[in-house]
Amino acid sequence: MQIVETTNEGLKRAYTVTIPATEISARIEGEVKRIAPTMKMPGFRPGKVPANLVKKMHGPALHQEALQNSIKEAMDKLVADNALRPAMQPDVSLGEGYEEGKDAELSVSLEVLPKIEAPAIDGLKLEKLTVPVADEAVDEQVQKFAEQQKSYEAAEGRAAEDGDQVICDFVGKLNGEEFEGGKAEQQAIVIGSGRLIPGFEEQLIGAKAGEERTITVTFPEDYPAANLKGQDATFDITVHEVKVPAETKIDDEFAKQLGLEGLDQLKGLLRGQLESETEGLTRTQMKRQLLDQLAAGHDFAVPPTMVEAEFEQIWQQLQQEAAREEDPEAAIAEIEAEKEDYRKIAERRVRLGLLLSEIGQSNGVEVSAQEMQMLLQQAAQQYRPEDRQRFVEYVRQDPMAAAQLRAPLYEDKVVDFLIEKADVTEREVTREELQAAIEADADETTSDAKPKKAAAKKAKKADATDEAEADAEPKKAPAKKKAAEPAAAEAEAEADAEAKPAAKKAPAKKKAEAADEGDAAEAEAKPAKKTPAKKAATTED
Repeated sequence: MQIVETTNEGLKRAYTVTIPATEISARIEGEVKRIAPTMKMPGFRPGKVPANLVKKMHGPALHQEALQNSIKEAMDKLVADNALRPAMQPDVSLGEGYEEGKDAELSVSLEVLPKIEAPAIDGLKLEKLTVPVADEAVDEQVQKFAEQQKSYEAAEGRAAEDGDQVICDFVGKLNGEEFEGGKAEQQAIVIGSGRLIPGFEEQLIGAKAGEERTITVTFPEDYPAANLKGQDATFDITVHEVKVPAETKIDDEFAKQLGLEGLDQLKGLLRGQLESETEGLTRTQMKRQLLDQLAAGHDFAVPPTMVEAEFEQIWQQLQQEAAREEDPEAAIAEIEAEKEDYRKIAERRVRLGLLLSEIGQSNGVEVSAQEMQMLLQQAAQQYRPEDRQRFVEYVRQDPMAAAQLRAPLYEDKVVDFLIEKADVTEREVTREELQAAIEADADETTSDAKPKKAAAKKAKKADATDEAEADAEPKKAPAKKKAAEPAAAEAEAEADAEAKPAAKKAPAKKKAEAADEGDAAEAEAKPAKKTPAKKAATTED
């Protein structure tokens, strides 16, 4: 086997690899000898089928497998002999005109990870902003929770008003014909809840039990059902009952109806949730400081393919969000004008990921087998029960998939390691001040990315406020004793979910805020030395 380097420029490498035909033939002969004793053919005793007949029957398949294994071995040798650390999967192509009996000539091109000196972690200084949870804040959350559990009681002879609950049947019609999904019976509708299409709830005001009325509404232009988008429709409504909100008394009995021991336990749960949320915001603020310090102190070349892959992920999400805006064309034009800003964010994200990976490796930060198993089981829950085991096996067999699954936890562990090493001073602030500090960090880190367009700033703010804007609106956490002490991660996740409706642009642009998340996925997910060869061989097949 002959390996010749043809390009060595920066992080780019290229090679020509020649695999002798004799080596491929030897592999075929070895495979023939292995399978011949197990073959059966009419006219021959078991195991006595001649080698030439074995080749005649299975020649193409045997040659393909021998070629694949030869390419795999060649790639393994290339990576090992040259001490390469591929940034992405190498591009491997088989020379034109190759056929059995000839030498196989491969063209291999790839980018390698840069050599990074282990970053100094001494001297890191962080300010930890803490938010004490006041009794008033807990009482406010108790009140909000009580409102979510609101019940209704019958009101004889009352005409429906805003905030009332109307129990009714309705039948939707388009051009006088009923349409699918437009019919319901004994439907409970709260006027003013905004759950139904615009104009529907408002036209129930004044309705009384036993009344029948027909209302006309216009479906929104972005309505999911294509046949209803922008269409005028009528609904024949029969009102059965009008109910008014019942007074909810916040006491021990109210808490017991939720499966708790009393009001004190409910307050304790809500206090714990508020504390978890503010702790999550505090960690976000500290993480941003930390990553800004790392980014400011390191400026090295990063593999363009990694940056492009990261940018494509950001760009795809931004385009999806823009398509859902009220004016998609204007939204797309806006992000197009800011395209280079997002590319800079992608580059920063990759650089920070490589830094975190280097720090983690240099300091023995690892994701344990037990932690990996938990990640695997959690990820498998996203699939149908019958597909979960297949997913588990796929991740176990694919190093790249496993690395991508492991990366977020690995990043968090590196960040926690650095925070523990840092010189941390604490300062007590309000929740609003903490939110403002997170947004200010996002503003400062975008000063070099065309601030006049504020693209990067908006992207970072969206992510910064994802947790910061979360109001503590516990819907299910305290409802059962099993949820009495939600883990911090669960509380952060719930806070994250609550934040999304508050800012329409935040969810999609959150992903573009790559730098402050310092996603180590790319660095941590870099393939083991043998992975590129396997992938390349499979691709060529």
